[in-house]
Amino acid sequence: MKVSALTFAVQSFVTLFVIMDPPGATPIFLALVADKSPKERRVLAVKAAGVSLLVITIFALFGRFILDYLNVSIAAMQAAGALLLLLISLDLLTGGKGSGRSESDDGNIALVPLGTPLLAGPGAIVATMIFVQQADSASMVAGLIGAVIAVHLAIAAALMASTTIMKVIKEAGVTLVARIAGLLLAAIAVQMLVNAIKIFVAS
Repeated sequence: MKVSALTFAVQSFVTLFVIMDPPGATPIFLALVADKSPKERRVLAVKAAGVSLLVITIFALFGRFILDYLNVSIAAMQAAGALLLLLISLDLLTGGKGSGRSESDDGNIALVPLGTPLLAGPGAIVATMIFVQQADSASMVAGLIGAVIAVHLAIAAALMASTTIMKVIKEAGVTLVARIAGLLLAAIAVQMLVNAIKIFVAS
């Protein structure tokens, strides 16, 4: 049954919002930017959302071509993202955040792991590619574009709003958040890896 452009846009927004999970990303974001000034945290929040939007846009336009050209499956990309997130989570769990990281690396946390693969991960990328295939009219394409932009505005707003928590929880709270974030990130990484292995086994 053909859906209206508005319904399609709402479905796209809800699906991407649930997959990208801005509220779930906030403790990880807080743990990674704990040593930053409020202004730097706001800038990194916007950068993370911008990087995610860029990655999603690239894969929406060229995803199928890129994966086919490199002969890379979605499962392989998912497994690679899982391993990357697992490394970051171990760093947070062991208190190693910042121990061997340079200033330039700190500036790049908006790129990895926040922008990708945490926000623009395999799930969001695949979902977007599917929505692109389903959009068979100009109004549906416009709705999808609006949904993707709206999700990333929500992401930026959630991350920026979360930085006010830093004033309340102080240093001890930041340490606790870092440990919790590390545990959550490890769980996300393991689940991504399990899902990738299931796909490999099934194929």
